[in-house]
Amino acid sequence: MKQKERYQAILERFEAEMPSPQTELHYDSPYQLLVAVILSAQCTDKRVNMITPALFEAYPTPADLAAASPDDVYGLIKSCSYPNNKTKSLMGMARKLVDDYDGQVPDDIDSLLTLPGVGRKTANVILSVVYSRPAMAVDTHVFRVAERLGLTTRSRTPRATEEKLTANIPEELVRHAHHWLILHGRYVCKARKPMCEGCFLADVCRYHEKELAREARIDAGIKADAARHGVEISDKADD
Repeated sequence: MKQKERYQAILERFEAEMPSPQTELHYDSPYQLLVAVILSAQCTDKRVNMITPALFEAYPTPADLAAASPDDVYGLIKSCSYPNNKTKSLMGMARKLVDDYDGQVPDDIDSLLTLPGVGRKTANVILSVVYSRPAMAVDTHVFRVAERLGLTTRSRTPRATEEKLTANIPEELVRHAHHWLILHGRYVCKARKPMCEGCFLADVCRYHEKELAREARIDAGIKADAARHGVEISDKADD
């Protein structure tokens, strides 16, 4: 299958299956989403959603968070991964918002990248989810699923994956595709054991094509070995 055809088929099926995909992080404002995404690094959305209600109640604005005690912030987020570093990032981000952006979350990637704790993935999440920009945030799920499906080929870095996807996905679908790939990787195309059986993308997936070819080679090898030893193997299922 040609890459253009693969992209078209995959995007059409995602659109049919998930016409309005959403982030699974809970938030009520750009500031809250920014906090949640920073916390989500190497941590599950489920865990983040357990942490943030108390955090948002204690620090409803960037100014409140900027003025907080590090020990108090740490106490509220200590059940997530790397709480020491994330405490520093959250408070640094809040101070930067207050000092340089009047407490508002910027809507351009260059400004977002000046915030402590904000890398390109986090910035693209904010641009995509909050500001509906055609930004592709590449996390481990997007990186893995794009390569398995065949949307990228031997991509070496998240940035390379981002550029490949945004170059081939229609602009109006990029922000949806970000969620499609994340959710598919989280629940279907899992890292250790992808659930290919029953997957609505199996017949247009490069990974599945390779797995079928590998199984066919193994089967052929078993039959050839059996034939050399005078053993007949039936293709019919046992009664």
